Amino acid sequence: MDVVKAHRTMTWTCIKTWTIASKNTLWCLLGCSIGDFGTIAYFQFMKIDWTVIAIMALAIVNGLITSILLETVILSKQLGLVNAFRTAIGMSFISMVAMETAMNVTDVFFTGGAVLYWWVIPIMLIAGFLTPLPFNYWRIKTLGKSCH
Repeated sequence: MDVVKAHRTMTWTCIKTWTIASKNTLWCLLGCSIGDFGTIAYFQFMKIDWTVIAIMALAIVNGLITSILLETVILSKQLGLVNAFRTAIGMSFISMVAMETAMNVTDVFFTGGAVLYWWVIPIMLIAGFLTPLPFNYWRIKTLGKSCH
């Protein structure tokens, strides 16, 4: 089906697709959060004096790496290791970048950046979940592509 034609006929009201997109997004959020929060916490607790932008950039990279690793492990049971890695990179990378960016912009907005307080973590997770969710829904609905 042509993507333009599919986009014209797509609706945003399919509960089943929102459920699938939400589950996929939660897996991605788990993977991204491990690397992202781990990096920020490490620099915060070790009192390493890097600039906020350097810590945030490293946190984003580490979040992307841990998300890809987690999704590869999960998918490898179904697809084999090589295909699982290709799927994790191909399907989710745009979502992961959007998610990581949203989480880190939220952190900068509320704390000045590169700081984890107990109260900011849920806000970062919500921002990280909601940002790529419509894109993930669209990919499933329009392209029939899902990572899990």
